[in-house]
Amino acid sequence: MNREVALLGGIGLGATLMYLVDPDRGKRRRARMRDKLSRATHKVPDAISATARDISNRVQGMAAQATSVFSSEDVSDEVLVARVRSKLGRIVSHPSSIEVAANQGRVVLSGPVLAHETNDLLACVRAVPGVRAVDNLLDVHKQTGDVPGLQGGEPRPGDRFDLMQENWSPTSRLLAGAAGGALAVYGLSRRDPISLSLGAIGIGLIARGVTNLEMKRLVGLGAGRQAVEIQKTINIAAPVEQVYDFWKNFENFPSVMSNVQEVRDNGNGTSHWVVAGPMGVTVEWDAVITRDVPNELLAWKSVEGASVESAGIVHFRRNEDGTTSVQVKLSYNPPAGAIGHAIAALFGSDPKTEMDADLMRMKSMIETGVQPHDAAERKAPKARQATAT
Repeated sequence: MNREVALLGGIGLGATLMYLVDPDRGKRRRARMRDKLSRATHKVPDAISATARDISNRVQGMAAQATSVFSSEDVSDEVLVARVRSKLGRIVSHPSSIEVAANQGRVVLSGPVLAHETNDLLACVRAVPGVRAVDNLLDVHKQTGDVPGLQGGEPRPGDRFDLMQENWSPTSRLLAGAAGGALAVYGLSRRDPISLSLGAIGIGLIARGVTNLEMKRLVGLGAGRQAVEIQKTINIAAPVEQVYDFWKNFENFPSVMSNVQEVRDNGNGTSHWVVAGPMGVTVEWDAVITRDVPNELLAWKSVEGASVESAGIVHFRRNEDGTTSVQVKLSYNPPAGAIGHAIAALFGSDPKTEMDADLMRMKSMIETGVQPHDAAERKAPKARQATAT
């Protein structure tokens, strides 16, 4: 076991050294890695301060709850209403539509609410300290329909245990990281199958605590196209029609993007992409345009079963001075999910940084007509074909 671990470690160390001391790109990669490590180091004091505040607030809250158990002091109506309102955001999708009133411990709830949220809402309000009774005057609806107060909104997770929520508090992240570290050390020290499994769980807890991402997004399983999300807004000194035309023809991308090697138009709104990934690995997938509003919006996504699940949407807005504002939102699920994304970013293949650079090259080419020297392929941009999607 020791020889196998040493062999794998040696292979990994050798690959890392070859990557970092590459005569052509090694200097840039090392500088980028130093910048990322420096940025992470500067964030540590802020994280420590936030965790300390969270722990202090939780201790005070627990003390207040413990005191309230042994105290018969009445709670003012204003405080009781504030306590109830603070809970609504986790229970109902339209908290602003719920009206809350209180009179000597009796809480009155009114306003429109969805049927599947009603029981959880009443149970949550009854559990609020100081509430003696709840009068249900809610206007219950099975669906949103045409009810003004129920338009929009998003489903709420409910008043769940902290570790069952999507975002963990700083205290929970600290405890998870500490527990994960203990499990990882135990697993590596014992090295039997059960201990190694516990060690793997510990490493997962450490990653969960550090990144504050759900496990499915960390490992890329069940996350769909949402494991990693990035966005950018840029202003281009060109008419919106010209900018949209450039974007509409994806075959232009290799002329301005450093890692997009080829985009082939397959017709009917579909295209085939060939992209250089981390460590020189080439990745290919097919994509389809899902929405196209000329000079306003362009959206696409990878087809089912693609090696890299991805989606993107671009909004074009005409400015008063004749320039164009471009807002780009991308989401993708790389191999190994967000962990794979973090490793790739550490080694200089950060999609966010690369997208920033690609958009600046695109801006320069559209404005000047001169193709960037560091694009993946040197060729003239193509005009958009007259196709309807």
